Amino acid sequence: MSAEREHFSSKLGFILAAAGSAVGIGNMVGFPVAATKNGGGAFLIIYAIFVAFICLPIMLAEMGLGRKTQLDPHGAYGAIAGSKSPWRFAGWLAVLTPFMIGVFYMVITVWILGYFLQTVSGNLDALADPEYFGTFINDYSVFLYLIVVAAIVHFILVGGVRGGIEKAARLLMPSLFVMLVVLVIFVLTLDNAFAGVEFYLVPDFSKINGSVISGALSQAFFSLSLGMGILITYGSYFRQRDDLVGSAKLVAITDSIVAFVAGLMILPAIFVFDPNTNPQELSDSSVAMIFTFLPQIFLAMQETLGYLGASIVAALFFLLVFFAAITSLVSIIEVPTATIVRKYNVSRKRALAVLAMTMGSLTLIAMVSFGMVAFLTELVTYGGGPRSFFDLIYDVFYDTVLPLNGLLICLFVVWGWKRNNFHEALAEGNQRYATSLLRRYISFSITTFIPVVLAIVFINTVLGIFFDAALF
Repeated sequence: MSAEREHFSSKLGFILAAAGSAVGIGNMVGFPVAATKNGGGAFLIIYAIFVAFICLPIMLAEMGLGRKTQLDPHGAYGAIAGSKSPWRFAGWLAVLTPFMIGVFYMVITVWILGYFLQTVSGNLDALADPEYFGTFINDYSVFLYLIVVAAIVHFILVGGVRGGIEKAARLLMPSLFVMLVVLVIFVLTLDNAFAGVEFYLVPDFSKINGSVISGALSQAFFSLSLGMGILITYGSYFRQRDDLVGSAKLVAITDSIVAFVAGLMILPAIFVFDPNTNPQELSDSSVAMIFTFLPQIFLAMQETLGYLGASIVAALFFLLVFFAAITSLVSIIEVPTATIVRKYNVSRKRALAVLAMTMGSLTLIAMVSFGMVAFLTELVTYGGGPRSFFDLIYDVFYDTVLPLNGLLICLFVVWGWKRNNFHEALAEGNQRYATSLLRRYISFSITTFIPVVLAIVFINTVLGIFFDAALF
Protein backbone atom coordinates (compact mmCIF):
# COMPACT_ATOMS: atom_id res chain seq x y z
CA MET A 1 0.00 0.00 0.00
CA SER A 2 1.37 3.42 -0.97
CA ALA A 3 2.41 5.83 1.77
CA GLU A 4 0.44 9.04 2.27
CA ARG A 5 1.68 11.71 -0.13
CA GLU A 6 3.93 14.35 1.36
CA HIS A 7 3.21 18.05 1.00
CA PHE A 8 5.20 21.23 1.42
CA SER A 9 4.79 22.53 4.94
CA SER A 10 3.93 26.04 3.82
CA LYS A 11 3.36 28.33 0.88
CA LEU A 12 6.84 29.78 1.41
CA GLY A 13 8.38 26.31 1.24
CA PHE A 14 6.67 25.66 -2.09
CA ILE A 15 7.69 29.03 -3.52
CA LEU A 16 11.34 28.61 -2.50
CA ALA A 17 11.48 25.05 -3.87
CA ALA A 18 9.76 25.98 -7.14
CA ALA A 19 11.88 29.10 -7.51
CA GLY A 20 14.94 26.95 -6.82
CA SER A 21 13.98 24.70 -9.71
CA ALA A 22 13.59 27.73 -11.97
CA VAL A 23 16.71 29.63 -10.88
CA GLY A 24 19.57 27.89 -12.61
CA ILE A 25 22.70 28.39 -14.66
CA GLY A 26 20.78 30.11 -17.44
CA ASN A 27 19.53 32.79 -15.05
CA MET A 28 22.98 33.54 -13.73
CA VAL A 29 24.75 33.99 -17.08
CA GLY A 30 22.66 33.09 -20.13
CA PHE A 31 19.85 35.57 -19.50
CA PRO A 32 22.06 38.66 -18.94
CA VAL A 33 24.14 37.99 -22.06
CA ALA A 34 21.05 37.26 -24.20
CA ALA A 35 19.45 40.50 -23.03
CA THR A 36 22.55 42.59 -23.74
CA LYS A 37 23.10 41.17 -27.21
CA ASN A 38 19.46 41.45 -28.24
CA GLY A 39 18.30 44.93 -27.45
CA GLY A 40 18.97 45.36 -23.71
CA GLY A 41 15.87 46.87 -22.14
CA ALA A 42 13.85 46.01 -25.25
CA PHE A 43 14.64 42.32 -24.73
CA LEU A 44 13.75 42.62 -21.05
CA ILE A 45 10.34 44.06 -21.95
CA ILE A 46 9.63 41.27 -24.42
CA TYR A 47 10.83 38.67 -21.91
CA ALA A 48 8.51 40.06 -19.21
CA ILE A 49 5.57 40.01 -21.64
CA PHE A 50 6.24 36.35 -22.49
CA VAL A 51 6.51 35.40 -18.81
CA ALA A 52 3.19 37.07 -18.00
CA PHE A 53 1.14 36.20 -21.07
CA ILE A 54 2.50 32.85 -22.27
CA CYS A 55 4.54 31.20 -19.54
CA LEU A 56 2.22 31.89 -16.58
CA PRO A 57 -0.77 30.09 -18.17
CA ILE A 58 1.46 27.06 -18.89
CA MET A 59 2.84 27.19 -15.33
CA LEU A 60 -0.71 27.11 -13.97
CA ALA A 61 -1.62 24.24 -16.29
CA GLU A 62 1.33 22.16 -15.04
CA MET A 63 0.92 23.03 -11.36
CA GLY A 64 -2.86 22.63 -11.53
CA LEU A 65 -2.57 19.18 -13.09
CA GLY A 66 -0.16 18.07 -10.39
CA ARG A 67 -2.22 19.42 -7.49
CA LYS A 68 -5.51 18.06 -8.82
CA THR A 69 -4.20 14.51 -9.21
CA GLN A 70 -1.55 14.53 -6.44
CA LEU A 71 0.61 12.54 -8.84
CA ASP A 72 3.81 12.73 -10.88
CA PRO A 73 3.51 13.62 -14.63
CA HIS A 74 3.02 10.05 -15.82
CA GLY A 75 0.38 9.32 -13.22
CA ALA A 76 -1.29 12.74 -13.59
CA TYR A 77 -2.04 12.42 -17.30
CA GLY A 78 -3.33 8.89 -16.78
CA ALA A 79 -5.50 9.85 -13.81
CA ILE A 80 -7.36 12.48 -15.84
CA ALA A 81 -7.48 10.84 -19.28
CA GLY A 82 -7.57 7.17 -18.31
CA SER A 83 -4.91 4.50 -17.96
CA LYS A 84 -5.25 3.41 -21.59
CA SER A 85 -5.47 6.89 -23.11
CA PRO A 86 -2.93 7.99 -25.74
CA TRP A 87 -2.30 10.99 -23.47
CA ARG A 88 -0.13 8.69 -21.36
CA PHE A 89 2.56 9.36 -23.99
CA ALA A 90 2.67 12.98 -22.85
CA GLY A 91 3.08 11.78 -19.27
CA TRP A 92 5.95 9.46 -20.14
CA LEU A 93 7.63 12.19 -22.19
CA ALA A 94 7.32 14.58 -19.25
CA VAL A 95 9.23 12.05 -17.12
CA LEU A 96 11.80 11.04 -19.74
CA THR A 97 12.65 14.69 -20.43
CA PRO A 98 13.93 15.58 -16.92
CA PHE A 99 15.60 12.17 -16.70
CA MET A 100 17.73 13.01 -19.75
CA ILE A 101 18.15 16.69 -18.90
CA GLY A 102 19.43 15.56 -15.51
CA VAL A 103 22.30 13.83 -17.29
CA PHE A 104 23.81 16.91 -18.94
CA TYR A 105 22.88 19.17 -16.00
CA MET A 106 24.77 16.84 -13.70
CA VAL A 107 27.84 17.15 -15.93
CA ILE A 108 27.74 20.95 -15.85
CA THR A 109 27.19 20.97 -12.07
CA VAL A 110 30.25 18.75 -11.67
CA TRP A 111 32.32 21.25 -13.66
CA ILE A 112 31.06 24.13 -11.53
CA LEU A 113 32.02 22.31 -8.33
CA GLY A 114 35.45 21.60 -9.80
CA TYR A 115 36.01 25.25 -10.66
CA PHE A 116 34.85 26.33 -7.21
CA LEU A 117 37.27 23.96 -5.49
CA GLN A 118 40.10 24.97 -7.82
CA THR A 119 39.44 28.63 -7.03
CA VAL A 120 39.42 27.97 -3.28
CA SER A 121 42.72 26.10 -3.74
CA GLY A 122 44.31 29.25 -5.20
CA ASN A 123 44.33 28.21 -8.85
CA LEU A 124 42.41 31.14 -10.34
CA ASP A 125 45.29 31.96 -12.66
CA ALA A 126 45.11 28.45 -14.14
CA LEU A 127 41.32 28.70 -14.62
CA ALA A 128 41.78 31.96 -16.53
CA ASP A 129 43.92 30.22 -19.15
CA PRO A 130 41.66 29.77 -22.24
CA GLU A 131 43.12 26.30 -22.76
CA TYR A 132 42.41 25.11 -19.22
CA PHE A 133 38.74 24.18 -19.65
CA GLY A 134 39.46 21.69 -22.43
CA THR A 135 42.08 20.04 -20.22
CA PHE A 136 39.89 20.12 -17.10
CA ILE A 137 36.86 18.33 -18.60
CA ASN A 138 39.12 15.46 -19.71
CA ASP A 139 40.93 15.12 -16.42
CA TYR A 140 40.04 12.14 -14.25
CA SER A 141 39.44 14.43 -11.28
CA VAL A 142 35.98 15.17 -12.70
CA PHE A 143 34.87 11.71 -11.59
CA LEU A 144 35.69 12.58 -7.98
CA TYR A 145 33.64 15.76 -8.30
CA LEU A 146 30.81 13.67 -9.73
CA ILE A 147 30.76 11.52 -6.59
CA VAL A 148 30.50 14.65 -4.41
CA VAL A 149 27.64 16.17 -6.46
CA ALA A 150 25.77 12.86 -6.56
CA ALA A 151 26.13 12.50 -2.79
CA ILE A 152 24.75 16.00 -2.16
CA VAL A 153 21.77 15.45 -4.45
CA HIS A 154 21.10 12.02 -2.93
CA PHE A 155 21.27 13.43 0.59
CA ILE A 156 18.68 16.10 -0.25
CA LEU A 157 16.29 13.85 -2.19
CA VAL A 158 16.35 10.93 0.23
CA GLY A 159 15.00 13.32 2.88
CA GLY A 160 11.74 13.62 0.98
CA VAL A 161 9.66 16.72 0.31
CA ARG A 162 9.79 18.47 3.69
CA GLY A 163 12.97 17.02 5.17
CA GLY A 164 14.94 17.19 1.92
CA ILE A 165 13.73 19.39 -0.92
CA GLU A 166 12.01 22.08 1.16
CA LYS A 167 14.68 22.13 3.85
CA ALA A 168 17.43 22.52 1.24
CA ALA A 169 15.48 25.26 -0.56
CA ARG A 170 15.02 27.20 2.68
CA LEU A 171 18.80 27.16 3.17
CA LEU A 172 20.12 27.44 -0.39
CA MET A 173 17.74 30.00 -1.91
CA PRO A 174 18.19 32.75 0.72
CA SER A 175 21.95 32.08 0.62
CA LEU A 176 21.89 32.40 -3.15
CA PHE A 177 20.00 35.71 -2.98
CA VAL A 178 22.39 37.14 -0.39
CA MET A 179 25.50 36.13 -2.37
CA LEU A 180 24.00 37.57 -5.55
CA VAL A 181 23.21 40.91 -3.93
CA VAL A 182 26.65 41.10 -2.33
CA LEU A 183 28.34 40.48 -5.67
CA VAL A 184 26.14 43.02 -7.44
CA ILE A 185 26.90 45.72 -4.87
CA PHE A 186 30.62 44.97 -5.11
CA VAL A 187 30.73 44.98 -8.92
CA LEU A 188 28.80 48.24 -9.17
CA THR A 189 31.46 49.98 -7.09
CA LEU A 190 34.17 49.22 -9.68
CA ASP A 191 35.33 51.63 -12.39
CA ASN A 192 33.32 51.62 -15.65
CA ALA A 193 30.69 49.29 -14.17
CA PHE A 194 27.82 51.53 -15.20
CA ALA A 195 28.80 51.25 -18.87
CA GLY A 196 27.73 47.63 -18.56
CA VAL A 197 24.52 48.66 -16.80
CA GLU A 198 23.76 50.99 -19.70
CA PHE A 199 24.25 48.26 -22.31
CA TYR A 200 22.09 45.96 -20.22
CA LEU A 201 19.17 48.28 -19.53
CA VAL A 202 18.91 50.87 -22.30
CA PRO A 203 16.36 49.65 -24.90
CA ASP A 204 17.53 49.22 -28.49
CA PHE A 205 14.46 48.23 -30.47
CA SER A 206 16.44 48.13 -33.72
CA LYS A 207 17.90 44.78 -32.67
CA ILE A 208 14.48 43.15 -32.24
CA ASN A 209 13.65 40.65 -34.98
CA GLY A 210 12.00 37.25 -35.30
CA SER A 211 15.06 35.42 -34.01
CA VAL A 212 15.33 37.64 -30.93
CA ILE A 213 11.63 37.25 -30.15
CA SER A 214 11.92 33.48 -30.45
CA GLY A 215 15.02 33.56 -28.23
CA ALA A 216 13.23 35.61 -25.58
CA LEU A 217 10.37 33.11 -25.49
CA SER A 218 12.76 30.18 -25.28
CA GLN A 219 14.71 31.88 -22.49
CA ALA A 220 11.51 32.54 -20.53
CA PHE A 221 10.27 28.99 -21.11
CA PHE A 222 13.54 27.37 -20.04
CA SER A 223 14.09 29.75 -17.14
CA LEU A 224 10.77 28.84 -15.50
CA SER A 225 11.38 25.06 -15.80
CA LEU A 226 8.38 24.61 -18.08
CA GLY A 227 8.00 21.37 -20.02
CA MET A 228 10.21 19.39 -17.63
CA GLY A 229 7.50 17.83 -15.49
CA ILE A 230 8.96 19.64 -12.47
CA LEU A 231 6.01 21.93 -11.86
CA ILE A 232 3.55 19.05 -12.25
CA THR A 233 5.49 17.12 -9.60
CA TYR A 234 5.89 20.07 -7.25
CA GLY A 235 2.23 20.97 -7.78
CA SER A 236 1.33 17.49 -6.53
CA TYR A 237 3.01 18.36 -3.22
CA PHE A 238 0.63 21.32 -2.83
CA ARG A 239 -2.57 20.94 -0.81
CA GLN A 240 -5.91 21.50 -2.54
CA ARG A 241 -6.79 24.30 -0.12
CA ASP A 242 -3.63 26.30 -0.84
CA ASP A 243 -3.54 29.26 -3.23
CA LEU A 244 -1.84 27.83 -6.30
CA VAL A 245 -2.54 30.84 -8.53
CA GLY A 246 -0.90 33.33 -6.18
CA SER A 247 2.04 31.02 -5.60
CA ALA A 248 2.65 30.58 -9.34
CA LYS A 249 2.76 34.35 -9.78
CA LEU A 250 5.32 34.68 -6.98
CA VAL A 251 7.50 31.93 -8.47
CA ALA A 252 7.49 33.67 -11.86
CA ILE A 253 8.27 37.04 -10.26
CA THR A 254 11.06 35.60 -8.09
CA ASP A 255 12.72 33.82 -11.00
CA SER A 256 12.55 36.93 -13.20
CA ILE A 257 13.99 39.14 -10.46
CA VAL A 258 16.94 36.81 -9.93
CA ALA A 259 17.64 36.72 -13.67
CA PHE A 260 17.41 40.51 -13.89
CA VAL A 261 19.65 41.12 -10.87
CA ALA A 262 22.20 38.63 -12.20
CA GLY A 263 22.54 40.90 -15.20
CA LEU A 264 23.55 43.73 -12.86
CA MET A 265 26.46 41.51 -11.82
CA ILE A 266 27.62 39.93 -15.08
CA LEU A 267 27.54 42.84 -17.54
CA PRO A 268 29.16 45.48 -15.32
CA ALA A 269 31.90 42.96 -14.45
CA ILE A 270 32.57 42.42 -18.15
CA PHE A 271 32.88 46.16 -18.81
CA VAL A 272 35.14 46.61 -15.81
CA PHE A 273 37.41 43.97 -17.34
CA ASP A 274 37.33 45.57 -20.80
CA PRO A 275 35.75 49.03 -21.23
CA ASN A 276 35.78 48.48 -25.00
CA THR A 277 33.74 45.28 -24.85
CA ASN A 278 31.47 44.66 -27.82
CA PRO A 279 28.46 42.79 -26.39
CA GLN A 280 27.74 41.26 -29.80
CA GLU A 281 31.02 39.33 -29.55
CA LEU A 282 30.09 37.65 -26.27
CA SER A 283 29.43 33.94 -26.50
CA ASP A 284 25.82 32.76 -26.54
CA SER A 285 26.90 29.71 -24.55
CA SER A 286 26.52 29.89 -20.77
CA VAL A 287 29.14 27.15 -20.52
CA ALA A 288 31.70 29.18 -22.49
CA MET A 289 30.96 32.30 -20.44
CA ILE A 290 31.23 30.56 -17.06
CA PHE A 291 34.26 28.39 -17.66
CA THR A 292 36.32 30.37 -20.16
CA PHE A 293 35.49 34.06 -20.13
CA LEU A 294 34.47 34.91 -16.56
CA PRO A 295 37.62 33.45 -14.90
CA GLN A 296 39.63 35.93 -16.98
CA ILE A 297 37.49 38.75 -15.62
CA PHE A 298 37.99 37.62 -12.03
CA LEU A 299 41.74 37.31 -12.51
CA ALA A 300 41.87 40.85 -13.93
CA MET A 301 40.42 42.10 -10.63
CA GLN A 302 43.73 41.31 -8.93
CA GLU A 303 45.00 44.69 -10.15
CA THR A 304 42.73 46.39 -7.62
CA LEU A 305 41.94 43.62 -5.13
CA GLY A 306 45.10 41.56 -5.19
CA TYR A 307 45.21 37.89 -6.11
CA LEU A 308 43.54 36.78 -2.86
CA GLY A 309 40.72 39.28 -3.22
CA ALA A 310 40.11 38.29 -6.84
CA SER A 311 40.08 34.62 -5.82
CA ILE A 312 37.51 35.32 -3.09
CA VAL A 313 35.21 37.07 -5.57
CA ALA A 314 35.61 34.19 -8.04
CA ALA A 315 34.96 31.60 -5.34
CA LEU A 316 31.81 33.43 -4.24
CA PHE A 317 30.58 33.50 -7.84
CA PHE A 318 31.18 29.79 -8.44
CA LEU A 319 29.55 28.95 -5.10
CA LEU A 320 26.55 31.06 -6.13
CA VAL A 321 26.22 29.26 -9.45
CA PHE A 322 26.76 25.90 -7.74
CA PHE A 323 23.86 26.56 -5.36
CA ALA A 324 21.68 27.53 -8.32
CA ALA A 325 22.71 24.36 -10.17
CA ILE A 326 22.05 22.10 -7.15
CA THR A 327 18.54 23.48 -6.55
CA SER A 328 17.71 22.93 -10.22
CA LEU A 329 19.29 19.48 -10.32
CA VAL A 330 17.35 18.35 -7.24
CA SER A 331 14.04 19.39 -8.83
CA ILE A 332 14.94 17.74 -12.14
CA ILE A 333 15.79 14.39 -10.56
CA GLU A 334 12.76 14.52 -8.25
CA VAL A 335 10.47 13.96 -11.27
CA PRO A 336 11.69 10.45 -12.19
CA THR A 337 12.18 9.71 -8.47
CA ALA A 338 8.52 10.46 -7.70
CA THR A 339 7.43 8.41 -10.71
CA ILE A 340 9.41 5.32 -9.68
CA VAL A 341 8.24 5.59 -6.06
CA ARG A 342 4.59 5.80 -7.09
CA LYS A 343 4.49 3.42 -10.04
CA TYR A 344 6.54 0.62 -8.50
CA ASN A 345 5.60 1.29 -4.86
CA VAL A 346 9.19 1.39 -3.64
CA SER A 347 11.03 3.58 -1.14
CA ARG A 348 12.79 6.78 -2.15
CA LYS A 349 16.11 5.13 -1.35
CA ARG A 350 15.45 2.32 -3.80
CA ALA A 351 14.19 4.72 -6.47
CA LEU A 352 17.32 6.83 -6.08
CA ALA A 353 19.46 3.69 -6.30
CA VAL A 354 17.81 2.86 -9.63
CA LEU A 355 18.48 6.38 -10.89
CA ALA A 356 22.06 6.24 -9.66
CA MET A 357 22.65 3.20 -11.85
CA THR A 358 20.76 4.41 -14.93
CA MET A 359 21.17 8.18 -14.94
CA GLY A 360 24.62 7.76 -13.39
CA SER A 361 25.75 5.49 -16.23
CA LEU A 362 24.51 7.96 -18.84
CA THR A 363 26.25 10.80 -16.99
CA LEU A 364 29.53 8.92 -17.12
CA ILE A 365 29.06 8.36 -20.85
CA ALA A 366 28.33 12.07 -21.34
CA MET A 367 31.40 13.06 -19.32
CA VAL A 368 33.76 11.06 -21.52
CA SER A 369 32.24 12.38 -24.76
CA PHE A 370 34.49 15.47 -24.84
CA GLY A 371 37.57 13.68 -26.09
CA MET A 372 38.19 10.79 -23.71
CA VAL A 373 36.30 8.41 -26.00
CA ALA A 374 36.51 9.35 -29.68
CA PHE A 375 33.41 7.37 -30.70
CA LEU A 376 31.23 9.27 -28.24
CA THR A 377 32.83 12.61 -29.11
CA GLU A 378 31.61 12.37 -32.72
CA LEU A 379 28.64 10.10 -32.17
CA VAL A 380 26.26 11.52 -34.79
CA THR A 381 26.20 14.14 -37.52
CA TYR A 382 23.42 16.66 -38.07
CA GLY A 383 22.97 20.37 -38.61
CA GLY A 384 26.17 20.59 -40.60
CA GLY A 385 28.63 18.90 -38.27
CA PRO A 386 29.47 16.07 -35.84
CA ARG A 387 27.83 15.99 -32.41
CA SER A 388 28.88 14.28 -29.21
CA PHE A 389 26.67 12.20 -26.93
CA PHE A 390 26.42 15.23 -24.63
CA ASP A 391 25.39 17.47 -27.56
CA LEU A 392 22.73 14.99 -28.64
CA ILE A 393 21.09 14.92 -25.21
CA TYR A 394 21.18 18.72 -24.96
CA ASP A 395 19.82 19.34 -28.46
CA VAL A 396 17.03 16.76 -28.26
CA PHE A 397 15.75 17.06 -24.72
CA TYR A 398 16.60 20.61 -23.67
CA ASP A 399 16.31 22.62 -26.85
CA THR A 400 13.69 20.60 -28.74
CA VAL A 401 11.37 18.62 -26.46
CA LEU A 402 10.60 21.33 -23.89
CA PRO A 403 8.36 23.43 -26.18
CA LEU A 404 6.74 20.19 -27.37
CA ASN A 405 5.88 19.27 -23.78
CA GLY A 406 4.44 22.74 -23.29
CA LEU A 407 2.32 22.32 -26.42
CA LEU A 408 1.07 18.93 -25.24
CA ILE A 409 -0.13 20.19 -21.87
CA CYS A 410 -1.99 23.06 -23.54
CA LEU A 411 -3.75 20.60 -25.82
CA PHE A 412 -4.40 18.29 -22.89
CA VAL A 413 -6.10 21.05 -20.88
CA VAL A 414 -8.47 21.67 -23.79
CA TRP A 415 -9.09 18.15 -25.10
CA GLY A 416 -8.18 15.79 -22.28
CA TRP A 417 -8.95 17.58 -19.04
CA LYS A 418 -11.49 20.12 -20.42
CA ARG A 419 -11.23 23.82 -19.70
CA ASN A 420 -14.02 24.05 -17.12
CA ASN A 421 -12.49 21.26 -15.03
CA PHE A 422 -9.12 22.96 -15.28
CA HIS A 423 -10.48 26.32 -14.10
CA GLU A 424 -12.41 24.69 -11.26
CA ALA A 425 -9.19 23.09 -10.08
CA LEU A 426 -7.34 26.44 -10.11
CA ALA A 427 -10.19 28.12 -8.21
CA GLU A 428 -9.64 25.81 -5.25
CA GLY A 429 -7.73 27.86 -2.72
CA ASN A 430 -8.38 31.09 -4.65
CA GLN A 431 -12.10 31.73 -5.10
CA ARG A 432 -11.45 35.11 -6.73
CA TYR A 433 -9.89 33.31 -9.70
CA ALA A 434 -13.30 32.03 -10.86
CA THR A 435 -14.47 35.53 -11.79
CA SER A 436 -11.11 37.12 -12.54
CA LEU A 437 -9.77 38.61 -15.74
CA LEU A 438 -6.89 36.13 -15.46
CA ARG A 439 -9.32 33.22 -15.83
CA ARG A 440 -10.82 34.68 -18.98
CA TYR A 441 -7.40 35.40 -20.42
CA ILE A 442 -6.06 31.91 -19.72
CA SER A 443 -9.20 30.30 -21.14
CA PHE A 444 -8.74 32.28 -24.36
CA SER A 445 -4.95 32.12 -24.71
CA ILE A 446 -4.42 28.46 -23.94
CA THR A 447 -6.91 27.47 -26.65
CA THR A 448 -5.75 29.90 -29.33
CA PHE A 449 -2.39 31.55 -29.79
CA ILE A 450 -0.23 29.87 -27.08
CA PRO A 451 -0.37 26.41 -28.74
CA VAL A 452 0.33 28.04 -32.11
CA VAL A 453 3.37 29.90 -30.76
CA LEU A 454 4.76 26.76 -29.11
CA ALA A 455 4.19 24.71 -32.27
CA ILE A 456 6.10 27.29 -34.32
CA VAL A 457 8.96 27.37 -31.80
CA PHE A 458 9.14 23.55 -31.81
CA ILE A 459 9.18 23.33 -35.61
CA ASN A 460 11.71 26.14 -35.93
CA THR A 461 13.97 24.50 -33.33
CA VAL A 462 13.88 21.14 -35.12
CA LEU A 463 14.64 22.75 -38.48
CA GLY A 464 17.40 24.92 -37.04
CA ILE A 465 19.24 22.33 -34.96
CA PHE A 466 18.91 19.21 -37.04
CA PHE A 467 18.62 20.56 -40.58
CA ASP A 468 20.36 23.95 -40.31
CA ALA A 469 17.28 25.53 -41.92
CA ALA A 470 15.58 27.62 -39.22
CA LEU A 471 12.59 29.67 -40.34
CA PHE A 472 13.89 32.73 -38.47
